[in-house]
Amino acid sequence: MRRLLVLGGGTAGTMAVNKLRRRLPASDWSITLVDQDDRHLYQPGLLLLPFGVYSPDELVKPRARFVPDGVDLVIAEIDRVDPAGRTVQLANGSALTYDYLVIATGTSPRPDQTPGMADGEWRRSVFDFYTLDGAVALRDKLATWKGGRLVVHVTEMPIKCPVAPLEFAFLADAFFAERGMRDAVQITYVTPLEGAFTKPVASRRLGSMLADRNIALEGDFVVERIDPPTKTLVSMDDREIPFDLLVTVPLNMGADYVARSGLGDELNYVPVDKHTLQCKAYDDIFAIGDASDIPASKAGSVAHFSVELFVDNFVAHVHGLPMTRAFDGHANCFVESGHGKGLLIDFNYDTEPLPGRYPVPGVGPFTLLKESRANHLGKLGFRWAYWHLLLKGRPLPVPALMSMAGKHADPGDPTE
Repeated sequence: MRRLLVLGGGTAGTMAVNKLRRRLPASDWSITLVDQDDRHLYQPGLLLLPFGVYSPDELVKPRARFVPDGVDLVIAEIDRVDPAGRTVQLANGSALTYDYLVIATGTSPRPDQTPGMADGEWRRSVFDFYTLDGAVALRDKLATWKGGRLVVHVTEMPIKCPVAPLEFAFLADAFFAERGMRDAVQITYVTPLEGAFTKPVASRRLGSMLADRNIALEGDFVVERIDPPTKTLVSMDDREIPFDLLVTVPLNMGADYVARSGLGDELNYVPVDKHTLQCKAYDDIFAIGDASDIPASKAGSVAHFSVELFVDNFVAHVHGLPMTRAFDGHANCFVESGHGKGLLIDFNYDTEPLPGRYPVPGVGPFTLLKESRANHLGKLGFRWAYWHLLLKGRPLPVPALMSMAGKHADPGDPTE
């Protein structure tokens, strides 16, 4: 009996055990999934919770509900991995052995890594929305806030869902406009990137959307500290941005046990082959979802598309065959733009977001790099697909590898 151990029951880990349980005979393989709790969080909903679109109860379900028969679920904190001994030590003192290990424990915000961020103003005038507690606290703050200087801030890349802070800025603009108080709010978007996004075509489009909404853009801002007494962001080059309300995306890091195990880089992400997700140091270990260091967005779509190919590669690998299903970094993200509209971006390692229609060329129904009502409804509708199809490893009608069908070159692209 061979033993597969999967650490982390988020999007990638849950998809993986559902798909692999169907592909690996139960008579030959035991599969165990480990996570620290039995609460599965629908993370895309955290962006919308502060604006009253969702309640916390709509975003959390029991993790065990999505674990298939024939997979053991262990609720425990992970202390460390011993790759040489093929053992995972748990915080409760017990140990699990494996023949193959899949690390899927994701990434988390770490406000403690930025001086002043987690000090006296945390959850008073400084908020995050990448955690359930943070999103709820921010919802309560927005409900009574009278206006002033709102700063939406990204500490450092990579972060989970890199368009989410931009979406927050757009949604905040619409939220205050609908309340008749937009003139009472100054919104500034602060990013370590040169522009609004990592890819030039999308950066131009998203940057112009910020300008159209009278949202100031402060780029190349590498934060050195937050000064709580004066409510000021201070950069490494001594720029200062004052705020009355700071909505920040703290530094994102992988799990601490990855560092204790000697498996991670400086941010606790596992170095892997970007096409197969196999650990570079150990051929019996893979890292999927946000836990790996692949140069792609840390987004649910990347977890989804990469796991589709990972499963084929893993099954080939354990049978001694070459892994031929190369992941291309495919990501697509709905971008909420406020007032019931949104746009969609679709890209991979080599191709940046381009205009067009998705997933059917010329038909859509979703528009790429262009606002539409359909994109907003697509984002809202994805929650049903997530709970009922994606987590359970059932097919969705979108390709795992990016296609150029339906896309066309952006007329503003200087290469054209």
